[in-house]
Amino acid sequence: MQAVVLAGGLGTRLRPYTIFVPKPMLTVGPKPILQHIIEWLSENDVKDIVVSIGYLGKTIQDYFGDGSELGVKVDYAVSSRPLGTAGQLKAAEDKLRGRFVCLYGDSLLRFDLRRLVRYHAEKKATFTMALMRYSTELKYGFMKTDQTGRLTQWREKPKVTGDINVGCYVMEKKFLSYMPEGETFGMLEAFNKALDAKERLYGLRMEGEFLDIGDRQSYKRANDIFTERFGKVP
Repeated sequence: MQAVVLAGGLGTRLRPYTIFVPKPMLTVGPKPILQHIIEWLSENDVKDIVVSIGYLGKTIQDYFGDGSELGVKVDYAVSSRPLGTAGQLKAAEDKLRGRFVCLYGDSLLRFDLRRLVRYHAEKKATFTMALMRYSTELKYGFMKTDQTGRLTQWREKPKVTGDINVGCYVMEKKFLSYMPEGETFGMLEAFNKALDAKERLYGLRMEGEFLDIGDRQSYKRANDIFTERFGKVP
């Protein structure tokens, strides 16, 4: 089983931290986000990993090398400019043999990846997305009016609950045919093209942990959680 980790973004929402360090190399606890990801993949028996790099990618290559120090094999797909999530994945196409796991390089996950892979195989899916239950309380009161403008309902800071995409997919290589070569393209756009083509697209709700490290606030929260769980690093 192979995995692709998308690690080529600019990390603009995490500046100034990412001016000289690519986002996947920011540390959570004593090691980079990307190392946490690679170790989690290895724990789930995925040891053949392609890291799709772009911005400051040499920093990632110099740190991980061929992956042997972590007991895995690491290869690299290099993009010369930002291509979006799907475009970055497309850049790794030549490195892939068949079915693979795809992850974003700015999220920490903890769940049974083997179960997701089995489910994908059982469904004979082209694309399977890991889902997690999420609830949030909206910041404002939501108002409802009828056609005349008369107020009919006031929902004060309603709570919204649903399944969210945590940025972990199992894919057949066929899914990459819905992504153009060398163009900036998002995963949502590729998904919609595959949906229109009536591909077998599935989602499975997972139990576990998801930490999205997309901005400075979430980065601080991830480190606070790590410190609370494991204690301060001397």
